[in-house]
Amino acid sequence: MKSGQAIREGFSESKARKWMWIGLGAFVAVQIYFVQAMLAALILFTGVFVVLAVGGLVLYLVARAGQWGLGWAGQHARPAAQLARRAWAAAEDFSKKPFRRPHSETAP
Repeated sequence: MKSGQAIREGFSESKARKWMWIGLGAFVAVQIYFVQAMLAALILFTGVFVVLAVGGLVLYLVARAGQWGLGWAGQHARPAAQLARRAWAAAEDFSKKPFRRPHSETAP
């Protein structure tokens, strides 16, 4: 027996075809698994990106609201400050006035 003939007898063409289909199926399964893993990673990274984008948007909106609030307060602070000064001056004037008339006595 020749060595090539022994190999052919131990490994027939039908067995070779069977192993070829098994190998091809395994290759397709690995490719499908790889695609599934890539899609899962894409979904996870997309979710993380969305969460970070929403957080950034919230921080941006809070900063813009703060700027708007400071601008509004700057416009409306002058009348409030004038009102506070007038109230302070009135309170000072009131505190300088005596509560009792001069030379009056307390009731027994």
